[in-house]
Amino acid sequence: MTETVVRSFRHDDRVPLRQLFDRAGADSPVDQLWGHRDSEAAVYLDPYMDTEPESLLVAHGDGRLVGYLTGCVDSSRFPTESERIDRAIKEHRLMRRPSVLRFFLRSLRDLALARLRHEESMGDGFTDPRWPAHLHIAVLAEFRGTGVAEQLMTHWLTRLDEARVPGCHLQTTVDNPRAIRFFARMGFTRHGATPAIPGVRYNGHRQHLQTMVLSLPGT
Repeated sequence: MTETVVRSFRHDDRVPLRQLFDRAGADSPVDQLWGHRDSEAAVYLDPYMDTEPESLLVAHGDGRLVGYLTGCVDSSRFPTESERIDRAIKEHRLMRRPSVLRFFLRSLRDLALARLRHEESMGDGFTDPRWPAHLHIAVLAEFRGTGVAEQLMTHWLTRLDEARVPGCHLQTTVDNPRAIRFFARMGFTRHGATPAIPGVRYNGHRQHLQTMVLSLPGT
């Protein structure tokens, strides 16, 4: 295995990065959401390439991209997850796809049951001026545990420090202890409630959102 180099995103990374997106989440609790990868990329990858490419990092090793980190310095200036999902639903005509429709109907049922049971429910993203930045990170399974994720995160935190950002947040799942341990090693701490994620199942079980935060020197 050759040395892995982390660098900024370039325009010619678009195609290989899109291919990496399809593979990098394998075996994670949120590997498959509604099962239509083009529209999932339209929510969780494309907006970062289009809106804030300067905050997108890629890891290159063995002659290919093996990991990436998408980030946003100020989440209040970035489209919310709900806005991105709504746009993807319309552009990809997802409600005409039976398997995708089943996912969103299950999501609505989960939300309705949460209200009936007075359970904590997910809001429209996370907003707090103490931790305005956010990130998503993914690494190919065969490169996990090799230091690639640490390299990506270190480069990202350096960018935030240079931009004098006061803090960063991320969201993973309670049901992914490996991810939580990694983020804790990088200095993040758990924050807030852990509501069930509407519609999402992994091995037949519901998944619960875990927000984690990291305060930085800032301004």
